[in-house]
Amino acid sequence: MRRQLTLAGRRSRLFSGQRWIVEKLWQEFFSDPSQWWDHRSEKLSARYPDFKHKKRQDALWLSSNLNPSWVEAELAAMAPGTVQSDTFAWNQRFARYVKAGQHEKTIRLFQQMQQEGMIPDTFTFVQVLNSCACLGALEAGRNIHTKVLQSGCESTVYVANSLIDMYTKCGSIEDAQRVFNRMSTRNVVSWSAMILGHVKCGQGQKALELFQQMKLEGVEPNHVTFVAVLNACASVMALEEGRHVHEEIIQRGFESDVIVASSLIDMYAKCDSIDDAQSVFNRMPTRNVVSWNVIILGHVKHGQGQKALELFQQMRQVGVEPNDLTFVGVLNACATLVALEEGRHVHDQIIQTGFESDVFVGNSLVNMYAKCGSIEDALKVFNRMPTRDVISWNTMLWGYAMHGYAKEAHGHFEQMCEKDIEINHITFISLLSACSHAGLVDEGLHYFDLMSSRFSISATVEHYACMVDLLGRAGHLQEAEHLIMTMSCEPNPAVWMALLGACKRHGNVEMGERVAKQAMQIGPGNAFYRRQQAFDPGNSL
Repeated sequence: MRRQLTLAGRRSRLFSGQRWIVEKLWQEFFSDPSQWWDHRSEKLSARYPDFKHKKRQDALWLSSNLNPSWVEAELAAMAPGTVQSDTFAWNQRFARYVKAGQHEKTIRLFQQMQQEGMIPDTFTFVQVLNSCACLGALEAGRNIHTKVLQSGCESTVYVANSLIDMYTKCGSIEDAQRVFNRMSTRNVVSWSAMILGHVKCGQGQKALELFQQMKLEGVEPNHVTFVAVLNACASVMALEEGRHVHEEIIQRGFESDVIVASSLIDMYAKCDSIDDAQSVFNRMPTRNVVSWNVIILGHVKHGQGQKALELFQQMRQVGVEPNDLTFVGVLNACATLVALEEGRHVHDQIIQTGFESDVFVGNSLVNMYAKCGSIEDALKVFNRMPTRDVISWNTMLWGYAMHGYAKEAHGHFEQMCEKDIEINHITFISLLSACSHAGLVDEGLHYFDLMSSRFSISATVEHYACMVDLLGRAGHLQEAEHLIMTMSCEPNPAVWMALLGACKRHGNVEMGERVAKQAMQIGPGNAFYRRQQAFDPGNSL
């Protein structure tokens, strides 16, 4: 009996001691809640604590029978959000990684979070989906979408918008459309993301249809929506639709927005209405480097290189600093004008502003020098480039071809093969053109065969045009005509023009008449047909 009383007393003292410890912890908790994490919304089981100290191993359970009676009332009096969820700390890390562009770390952190049993919230999903979008990580994005569905967060508009953005940037417009279709509530961000997604996937007409549907559902477009819709108009060259959108932009007061106005300039330029583009540019109250770039590139696209150079000078005079795209546009203007000295002045500015090491600017410099007849300068720039891509190599190869340097073109091609540079269809257009200019029929035939046999590149109409030109220049008119008749694709005007020019050069009137008749079958609406209306083989040969 005495032994039983002793054990009971010990248990009572132990219980009292534990109650005292728990009461002290609760007192500490209420005196400074910022030192504790709130796990109440994240508990995976009853064994997991409701509150956990940030630095120590101390933890508190609301279900414990050791808790003082006053705890429940104190918690009820506490303002919501006083104690931060542990997810808050994780989300701070996610935000830091995303802001720093460390998207791989963001995805790895999400995996770590899952392994440690933490439950992500809507902010977590938005951040990690953003990282997947930036990386184009479709499979990782789909895995996270599964977690979103399990958590029930897909019904949250912000998470759904992030899913749409991720899928469109990863090239899966079908998945984006499915998420969009399931949304019970859509805001302007949802519609804008979906419209832009269709534009990026080459479905401009579908984007315009969505814009009409959006307005029918009473959702007001914002500046992002209008930028997306103008991109859609540009992609399908829908000038009249673009003009209607422009009217709506004016009505809603968005024309003064520099981003919207720049998109208007781009749309008009791409829809072959450079005058409208210039008019929008002239009315802009504020212009940034993007505005100047789109108008310069627009004039270059329309063969108005001199106007592009004048705009570049105006841009410098008003103190707007050019970027890489500016220099690409201006160098293209110099190339179209064959303005070598102007191109050299631009090159000096590129060196001064530190853009010479940029691969896109370097490629444009090579192109400019080659088209301006200075293959030596083109080669110097090419050799100095710290980084070269396939465009760099092809541009230099095209430069050799333009100037008839067949030997150099061949050596350049061999270097590409040795360095495992990607060989594509443009590479062979340059090679075949070089052979044509140099009259190297056998070499041209060799490359034409090599294209399919070694590199598995199917001949396009451009390759056939080069081959017809090669054979025609060398006087092999029958072989050239036979090649056209056995083409794997439909011949275009350039192919017929090459053979017709060869007929003229070699005085073959009979074949010239036959080729002209074949060309006329293309139709009176074709520019090539119109050019041939004045062609009289008897007078021209």
